[in-house]
Amino acid sequence: MKIGVLSRVAGLALGAATAAAGIALAVAPASSAATRSVAPTSVTAVSRTTSVAATARTLKEGMSGSDVLALQHRLWGLHYWPGPKIDGRFTHDVTEAVWAFQAINGLKEDGVVGPATATALAHPKAYKAQYPHGPATRVEVNINSNVQVLVLFKNNAPYLISHVSSGGGYTYCSKGSCNHKAITPTGIYTLHSYIPGPVTVPLGLMYNPVFFIGTAYAIHGDGSVPVYPASHGCIRIPNNLSLTFHTMITVSYSHGTQVEIYNRGGVQHV
Repeated sequence: MKIGVLSRVAGLALGAATAAAGIALAVAPASSAATRSVAPTSVTAVSRTTSVAATARTLKEGMSGSDVLALQHRLWGLHYWPGPKIDGRFTHDVTEAVWAFQAINGLKEDGVVGPATATALAHPKAYKAQYPHGPATRVEVNINSNVQVLVLFKNNAPYLISHVSSGGGYTYCSKGSCNHKAITPTGIYTLHSYIPGPVTVPLGLMYNPVFFIGTAYAIHGDGSVPVYPASHGCIRIPNNLSLTFHTMITVSYSHGTQVEIYNRGGVQHV
């Protein structure tokens, strides 16, 4: 189901959205029955909200509860990818969404929602287009080691933001040579072809790759998308996101979505 079917509900309180599902926003202990009975909802069926409920505890991967549910809603409302389900569970997909949020808001990228990140979630910085005169629908990727984010724009507004991992800068061996450098090329390219499922290449596996330079460089899913640059040169995105990313863009040699890859040490804000 495409994310494009979502309604954007400006000013809708998060409490109203979750109350409709019969879920209270009051913070509950992780061990309580209430936190275990949250029915998972596909992220593509959830309206994006623009408010956030307060949380009384620090949130991190492995936790669950109504406050985690509120966090998932908030991240999705701010266009960050929290994973395929809104279910009150702090999965690694949520960690990666928090990394991206922290990078854009100039916070330590630890994937933990403590006081500083919680405050930023209530008063977030809005990402500003790095290429405002580009096509209305485009992908921008900042591969700076302190940022590592992908932003999909639609109608010149951020539509989806994801953490990525780009070229790690190390030297590696391939095809009998050990002089290869793990670098992601910067520039403006076209997302021209897509191959579903796992694709075996000389350097390993790509999941659901969308290629932008030949069949060598792609935006693709990976089981490892660490907080730092680690790829051989491709742009890794979370595996779950790679299942639907290609449906959010146009893949074509003649009129594919434009991707702009750049390396800037800071994030501009509106």
